Amino acid sequence: MANQVSEEVIEDVRRSNDIVDVIGEYIQLKQQGRNYFGLCPFHGEKTPSFSVTQEKQIFHCFGCGKGGNVVTFIMEMEEYSFHEALKLLADRTGVDLPDLSHQQNTSISQENQSILSASEWITKLYHHLLRYTKDGREGYQYFKDRGITDETIDVFQLGFAPNIKDFTAEFLKKKGFHQQLLVKAGLLSLNEDNTAADRFRGRVIFPIRNHLGKTIAFGGRTISGQEPKYLNSPESELFQKGKILYNFDLAKKHIRKQSEAVLFEGYMDVISAYQAGVKNAVATLGTSLTESQARLLRRYVDTVIICYDADEAGTEAAYKGAELLQKAGCHVKIANLRENMDPDDFISEFGAEAFRHDVIKSSLTFTNFYMRYLKKDFNLTLEGDRIQYIEKVLEYLATIDSSIEREYYLKEINDAYDVSMDSLTQEITNYRQKMGLDKDKINKNRYTNRASNDHYTKQLLPAFHNAERQLIAYMLQDASIIDKVQEEIGVSFNIDEHKIIATHLYAYYEEHKQPDVSTFVEMLSDNKLKQLVTEIAMIPVHDHITNEEINDYIRIIRAENSNKQTIQTLKEEQRIAEQQNDPIKAAGIAMQIIELQKQLKSIK
Repeated sequence: MANQVSEEVIEDVRRSNDIVDVIGEYIQLKQQGRNYFGLCPFHGEKTPSFSVTQEKQIFHCFGCGKGGNVVTFIMEMEEYSFHEALKLLADRTGVDLPDLSHQQNTSISQENQSILSASEWITKLYHHLLRYTKDGREGYQYFKDRGITDETIDVFQLGFAPNIKDFTAEFLKKKGFHQQLLVKAGLLSLNEDNTAADRFRGRVIFPIRNHLGKTIAFGGRTISGQEPKYLNSPESELFQKGKILYNFDLAKKHIRKQSEAVLFEGYMDVISAYQAGVKNAVATLGTSLTESQARLLRRYVDTVIICYDADEAGTEAAYKGAELLQKAGCHVKIANLRENMDPDDFISEFGAEAFRHDVIKSSLTFTNFYMRYLKKDFNLTLEGDRIQYIEKVLEYLATIDSSIEREYYLKEINDAYDVSMDSLTQEITNYRQKMGLDKDKINKNRYTNRASNDHYTKQLLPAFHNAERQLIAYMLQDASIIDKVQEEIGVSFNIDEHKIIATHLYAYYEEHKQPDVSTFVEMLSDNKLKQLVTEIAMIPVHDHITNEEINDYIRIIRAENSNKQTIQTLKEEQRIAEQQNDPIKAAGIAMQIIELQKQLKSIK
């Protein structure tokens, strides 16, 4: 697997990349006991079933079964080859790798690699023009007029494309890039005379990066009245705007640290907010929030603050975005912007501190926002509309599980519209009964804990099967029992996968002596075996196993083996008796088989 990378180097890379830190850059992990749990990034779920153990440096999802070590995780998450995953991890911690450029095993096509390379060159070119040349002075002045500092310009690699139609085309041609590919990627536009021109000429440039910080597209804003005002790169295999968020690569560490993300509508809002100290800021890319983006945020954080323009369109977009985020399992707040202002304007007028404290920290709960949002559909000076409005609010409040939160907002309605608390409470009760939300707590708890119940159901295996799993779990963590198990049963496990794992374990301990599940997993070439090993390694075991416990497991495994062999022999004798037309003998043998099968089931 490693080809020309030595096992020592691979080990250095793995040991320098703590699995909790690496996976924590992709999903929000919360410690429970000795392990960490989060939402699985490989399948949709709302209840965390993805477990990471720092002690063993492995992960396993009890929902979809994915499992492995830190290299396996990167390969699965990024759809990388082994060498690509190894390089990403080595670069992350500064471990030197041998030159792997000769390796052909790569997940990214040659075409996409060329597009990424060209995008990186253009990013540097446009940024250099903006910061250090006369050609970029117009764009530089635009950002200065918007209050953007040089430091912020550098952080976001902001740039300017001069209004010269073949400037970028000629630059990239000299770098060896083919015009046809650049047009296909949307980095250049094709004129009617089949000549190439700069797609973004005369615009300030916002590089759009993926979660790894690689430029995959560009956004351009006109500063001279061109249409359209904003222009993005076209969608491609590398750039799907409904699946990424602007500035996510820089914001994710701040999102994890602050346990919340702030969602904006555009580039400048994010950049202004970042400069104002709100660094957990991301934005959609000229479109409404998508389910994919909502799920991405939920993997990283529980709470999302929506900070859209405080006009009618922004309010409508905030409501729709909040619905998607709540559906994904997020706790949603709405930034407290002044009416008809956008975030960038607010910062310019009132300053960074006011934005942080009066807008972000003073965010409205979704319920508060929703009660305000609903008012646009009613004329509250009319009695009929007031009643309809109150009923609509009550219908929503009935869905809130917290009785304290419900009562808080019921008092607001009581104060504002002079409706008795008894009436309001009774109406809420009626709504909850209709929605089936007032069933007994036992059933509710059963539903809440469905994931863990499913896990226990999966473990209702035959006694010998559990005995083999438990014994292998101890073998993975305790080298001292290997000789005894190998001598007593060798590879005579009853489950084929367990036989293979045992064979590999004996070979592993011959070479390594000390237990290390993460290293052992690296030896396995079969992904299903890797997943099974990580699943078994997650089984809770004592720090040390007694001889008595080992002997019990071995006895159960041997008994299954012995009885299976006996049953097989009896079945052959039964077949012969039936062929010899001896029904009495065949029936007697059948009774013996049934009795042995009962004994197998009764083994604990």
